[in-house]
Amino acid sequence: MASPNGTVIRNVRLPCAERYSETPAWDVTCIDGRVQSITSSGSCTPHDEATVIEANGGVLVPSLCHSHIHLDKCFILGQCDPLITGSLPEALQVTNKAKADFPKDVDNLHARATYLIRESVESGVTAMRAFVEVDTTVGFTCLDMGLQLAKEWAEVCHIQIVAFAQEALYALEASIEPGLNYNLLCDAASRPGVSVVGSAPWVEPDRAHALKNVELILSLAEKHGLHADFHLDYNLDPRATPMVWDVLQQMRQRSWCRSSGKRVTIGHATRLGLFSPEEWAELKRAMDMLPLEIVALPQSDIYMMGRTDPSGKVPVPLAGRTLNAPQVYRDHGVRVALSVNNVENAFTPQGSLDPLTLASLGVALFQVGTEPDWRVLLRSVSTTSKEAIGIMPGGEASGKSADEGDGLVPRVGDPADFVVLHGARRWQSAVLSPGFDRTTFYKGNVVARRRAQTWNANMGGEITN
Repeated sequence: MASPNGTVIRNVRLPCAERYSETPAWDVTCIDGRVQSITSSGSCTPHDEATVIEANGGVLVPSLCHSHIHLDKCFILGQCDPLITGSLPEALQVTNKAKADFPKDVDNLHARATYLIRESVESGVTAMRAFVEVDTTVGFTCLDMGLQLAKEWAEVCHIQIVAFAQEALYALEASIEPGLNYNLLCDAASRPGVSVVGSAPWVEPDRAHALKNVELILSLAEKHGLHADFHLDYNLDPRATPMVWDVLQQMRQRSWCRSSGKRVTIGHATRLGLFSPEEWAELKRAMDMLPLEIVALPQSDIYMMGRTDPSGKVPVPLAGRTLNAPQVYRDHGVRVALSVNNVENAFTPQGSLDPLTLASLGVALFQVGTEPDWRVLLRSVSTTSKEAIGIMPGGEASGKSADEGDGLVPRVGDPADFVVLHGARRWQSAVLSPGFDRTTFYKGNVVARRRAQTWNANMGGEITN
């Protein structure tokens, strides 16, 4: 798809480590989907047939990424029974009931998913890991829809399809062998176009079966050369033994290594927020050796976790209900991606598809007022999220300054996947007050433009762009 004659993004500001003063402007030239040059604005002479995009001093940051989003369960709140308690068990119940109608109205399923993708790309997303459920209720309806959309949008956005088992693979505590849901998942994992196999082990009848669930998923991933992705450690119970240790043990036994290019990703992981410094240090050592990634889902985690106990007390403060990405990196060196997860369903009634809103939320939620922490938040919804789904290498360049080594500033040879925030004049605004007007670039080409129309009585009633 990359333009053979190249694209020049003219007069942009980059997320360098300057302070609040206005930063210099640059021209970024992209050829064959990669950055060819970065020069002072005005010094670049584009090829006669090159596409020139005028950024007018807007800020260019890496394109955004949904490292964890559900393609089939978005925007279904209006199709669910009214919420009475807002609890996790209720969310499972009403969603399962609504899900039973998915195969009966495939057009609605396709339309909701298409809206999610389009709105995401317009906000700056060029990569996503999209979960679609496979079980006895929906069969392969959601999977077929996801695979179709991944092909339809391939020139605009990289969509990884996850064959996902939200329901238990073992029907009962007495079950020795997995049931029909597992058989369907095995079929799904072998389908061309499926990149990831995943599950939610916590829905199994007991911990023993949850561990078997993990083993089955990792075996499927190994067999078909897929990434693995778990909804795991989704609790705030200090008495619950975190299952991340069991996942790591399985990875060691299977000699799962970074050189394979396949990652194991854990979503939610709220229980890790109760880790001691020693536990974080142990996890960091393991993650340095094994390709384990962590994705926090603030919109869902904050809504679902830490509700009042029978005495009426709130057991966990608001900020402790999701992983504090800036603090975890600052104190323990562990990178945590942030992702949207759901929009307008029983698990997450509120929120936006725009990943930058998560970065803004993090400033207040985690009470971080320093630029290094803001850079972590910006990275968490862009490059860290891409690392978590295995589409770009992780780690910082040693011996580099912050703006050179954290991946926010493009370098020659990098993939030309960006979003320009028009109207912003400093990179900090991408986190603190991201504007609506944006241009999204994928493989060096413009794939979306978003502009606001405004009206004000003082303008004489005119609508302006």
